[in-house]
Amino acid sequence: METKAHAHMDAELLQLKTDMIDMWETVISQLQKVRDVVEKNNRDLINEMASGEKRIDAFELKIDMDCERILALYNPVANDLRFVLAVLKINYNLERIGDFAWGIGKIFRDTESSFSKESLKKSNLMLMINTSIEMVKTALLAFENDDNELASVIFEKDKILDANNKNANNIIAAQIKAHPKSILNHLSLLSIIRKTERIGDQTKNISEEIIFYIEAKVLRHKRKKK
Repeated sequence: METKAHAHMDAELLQLKTDMIDMWETVISQLQKVRDVVEKNNRDLINEMASGEKRIDAFELKIDMDCERILALYNPVANDLRFVLAVLKINYNLERIGDFAWGIGKIFRDTESSFSKESLKKSNLMLMINTSIEMVKTALLAFENDDNELASVIFEKDKILDANNKNANNIIAAQIKAHPKSILNHLSLLSIIRKTERIGDQTKNISEEIIFYIEAKVLRHKRKKK
């Protein structure tokens, strides 16, 4: 009986990982649409992003319920337990990334003008968006392959987003001063920079959870102690 129950749990854990990967790929697709909306002012993608947001929310609900069922039915221990707990947290982080992506889409939906090439260049927004996409893709590879070293790479990439976010106020203020008729446009740009930086934070949280279930290390608590 125990062997049969364990086989059932293994099958459910495998399906859980598959669903998690599907959700991850949907989130990456949302971020790639963000890139095209911002860089090319491709507003046709906004409706697709609305559909993607609903799909991500549905994934989050299903994965949460599946994790709860696995915990209740099989009482997993050791690495299996760490995996389910990590998936619960990663699920939340991915949903938040989806929210930030959709938040950027809504900014474009509610405004008529696009960003000037000058503003995009000086704010380094495209660098931030491309870095965030690369981070989420790297996290997915780390999750798929149980690669804690690859997960650790994300911490360095996040510094790019933090640095540009830190400089954003001064850059946007200078742009507003140079182009006073575009105040709302530049405030929207600042909001997108903030949301992109938060995507990096959520991805960094994901990398911590991947390392947690692979190595049983809780990096967040280590950093607090330091």
